[in-house]
Amino acid sequence: MDIKSSIAVIGIILTVVGYIPYLKDTLSGKTLPHVYTWFIWATVTAIAYALQVSAGAGPGSWITLAVVCVSYLIFILGFKSGKKQIARIDTVFFVLALIALGLWLIARQPVLSIILVATVDMLGFVPTIRKSWNKPYTETLFSYELNTIRHGLSLFALEQYSIVTWLYPLSWTIANGIFSIILILRRKAVPK
Repeated sequence: MDIKSSIAVIGIILTVVGYIPYLKDTLSGKTLPHVYTWFIWATVTAIAYALQVSAGAGPGSWITLAVVCVSYLIFILGFKSGKKQIARIDTVFFVLALIALGLWLIARQPVLSIILVATVDMLGFVPTIRKSWNKPYTETLFSYELNTIRHGLSLFALEQYSIVTWLYPLSWTIANGIFSIILILRRKAVPK
């Protein structure tokens, strides 16, 4: 196994390890995932995975595929105890994800598509940030901290480096790091 495959396998293991507490907390009702956020993330991540594969990302895309699987699982589990309020803007984000898919598949514009996919995914974070601002204990901090590391590792596992392969993991590395900081600061400001 080469170094990039090894890094990807470590990233996949971190994906599983990082989401075990999140899944456990979701099942117990402690973590309340916003179902629409997770649906948007799963769908957009699936598009990002396909774009990465088409651009030769190699093992670096394996981590993205693992995230697709976990995201759809959290989306499904969210129906039991998650937040289901859907704001109009949430639907706008989903429509933009579909436009990104069209840009890639119909217009053959993978660069524009990955830019739109990464943007929509970051905007899809808004419902979770909105929910967590007032209720910072409704998310599992460890998962987001580990996601920061995992997405960072996926950058090193890429076979080919182009905006289509690196933009998605880079944006998630930054977003998870910022969200982790937000949760830490809000937990200090809002008593449990």
